[in-house]
Amino acid sequence: MGFLHSSSLFPFLLVFIVSFSWPITSSADIYGDFLHCLSSSSISNLVYTQMNSSYSSILESTIHNSRFITPTSPKPWVIVTPLHVSHVQATIRCSKIHGLQLRTRSGGHDFEGVSYISESESPFVIIDLANLRSVQVDVENEVAWVQSGAIMGEFGGGYGLLFRKYGLAADNVIDAEFIDANGRILNRKSMGEDLFWAIRGGGGGSFGIVLSWKIKLVHVGETVTVFSISKTLEQNATQILHRWQYISYKFPDGMYPSITISTTNTTTQDGRNLTVVVTFSTMFLGRANELVLLMQNIFSELGLTSKDCNEMSFVESILALGLLPNQNLEILLDRNYRVSFLVATPSFKTKSDYVKKPIPEIGFQGIWSQLLEPEARGATFNFVVKWTNSRNLQSLSHIGRGIYTK
Repeated sequence: MGFLHSSSLFPFLLVFIVSFSWPITSSADIYGDFLHCLSSSSISNLVYTQMNSSYSSILESTIHNSRFITPTSPKPWVIVTPLHVSHVQATIRCSKIHGLQLRTRSGGHDFEGVSYISESESPFVIIDLANLRSVQVDVENEVAWVQSGAIMGEFGGGYGLLFRKYGLAADNVIDAEFIDANGRILNRKSMGEDLFWAIRGGGGGSFGIVLSWKIKLVHVGETVTVFSISKTLEQNATQILHRWQYISYKFPDGMYPSITISTTNTTTQDGRNLTVVVTFSTMFLGRANELVLLMQNIFSELGLTSKDCNEMSFVESILALGLLPNQNLEILLDRNYRVSFLVATPSFKTKSDYVKKPIPEIGFQGIWSQLLEPEARGATFNFVVKWTNSRNLQSLSHIGRGIYTK
């Protein structure tokens, strides 16, 4: 038996925004009154203001895009780190009374900053659910209650290596503990099916705060197989990638194929010192000999052999495909790991779109010309096959996904 894991180091997105618009008088008065309201709720030791020495470290603990860590970035008046549902209710109540916006942050898989910045100049408060991260597994019934602050090493994610076979985490959520804008605690029955559908990604994010999810567990074998093969333009990467588009949807559901396109320094025949590299990566729910035979029958152009394959546990494949093959599994429990890696890099913007028709070779050549421009260094372009039985992606079928990061 296994858990749904994400291909990144962070769990499925659990960001919900509760916004209240009320007349605002003096900011200083509101600030003081809000803190007094929280102190009367016996959670003062869980409240961090900008004067607190731990404020910055807590704020930046799960910020993975350095463009949101600038002196001009909007900062919350207060960060609350609840330990109990009553602390969340108290923060909602006090924010509503004093007209403050709320931003709710859980696992931290948020590249656009919506869980910790405000698009307006209105004062806001962050509820950081990092302390609410317990996982209670019911092996007999094959379910688990997972608090929203849990991260990869504690449970997993919802948009990951298993979704072609089992769908998204949203497809496997069977109940939730939810607090609405009035502070009421609701479950699936009491909230109704419309709201239950909406909090799983079907609508906007202003419904309330999810404290925990009841997840249906899925079965994963003891051994999976992973490979990663890179081809440059000089090794017919364009032709192989073009062909991949026409056969990748035929791969079995137990296979997660993906492609990453980047650039690397090299010396080519025409004197260029930069070339495009296309990396074909796959996680397969099975043994290496099965995967090699499958690829030889479906995609022989890649030239996969048993030497290219590595058998491992499923959780180890998370590290391998997350480009952390030499790290200890304990790294998955480190909520701050990606921060130390990304803060040192330039800020980035991620854009997703869906390719409904195969890209012709001339189209790829146009992409290559852009990637080879000096100002595009560090850019990546990703494809992931989206042939899935997910009810939430049923209209997307087997179309591809492109991400351009610059």
